[in-house]
Amino acid sequence: MVRTPLTPEERERGERLGRILREARGDRSMVEIAAAAGLSAETLRKIETGRAPTPAFFTVAALAGVLGLSTDALVTRCAPVPV
Repeated sequence: MVRTPLTPEERERGERLGRILREARGDRSMVEIAAAAGLSAETLRKIETGRAPTPAFFTVAALAGVLGLSTDALVTRCAPVPV
């Protein structure tokens, strides 16, 4: 399967998602949050740094649940910034 390259907007959205998750994590360790969400710390690291800009819905939902974020709020905050 050949994957279409991501657009700059998709990459920016992934970076915004990563920043939001990192801010919500606060002082808690990456290992602690990843384990609670059923992910590896490396997966969380990639999402937070924007290296995995399009994580699966259930991955994002699991992280949102652990971090006390609503998925609706994440969608709104990750929406494209108007120019």
